[in-house]
Amino acid sequence: MLSFKITKLDIFQSYFFGETEFRSDKYKVNIQNQRRGKVLKLPFEIKPKNEKIVVRVLGTGDLFVEDYLPYKGESEWLEIDSDEITYFLADHQDQCDTIEIMYE
Repeated sequence: MLSFKITKLDIFQSYFFGETEFRSDKYKVNIQNQRRGKVLKLPFEIKPKNEKIVVRVLGTGDLFVEDYLPYKGESEWLEIDSDEITYFLADHQDQCDTIEIMYE
């Protein structure tokens, strides 16, 4: 499991953009709807056994949302294209502090 700490997350017209930390490295994050389909891209390469990976955004208390996203390779940023996650963040943006990527 990979755990990214959300350090900043701002809402724009139809997407979220911010910064995360993973093992003391800082990465940009972009979360948006599925206009190009569901997508997960990471700032480094992984070799998952399954095409779809669980992406979970966690917040205070028992607050969380998750979606199964296809891994589409490496990118400069952490990129998440998911209607479920984007719409959840629209209501709970300031309460979320962690992004978990779970794969085998």
